[in-house]
Amino acid sequence: MTDYEQRLIDVLVSTHPGWRYEQRDLPGLPRWWAIRYYPLRPDQREAGARDALGRTSLRRLVSALARHDEILHNLRY
Repeated sequence: MTDYEQRLIDVLVSTHPGWRYEQRDLPGLPRWWAIRYYPLRPDQREAGARDALGRTSLRRLVSALARHDEILHNLRY
């Protein structure tokens, strides 16, 4: 893991504490994963929220988590 990637992980941990973050180097699978510590409610899943997000880069994972937060935020109103 590069210093840049570690800094991004540190930011993710502080801004999205309900997730654990993993790096996997398996052919054909996303490299970076965010996995929720607690399961979602059925209405959250119906709205498009997920228990795990995988992306090919940390930048893409950051974007996916931001979109995910938007889904959950919209359910509150």
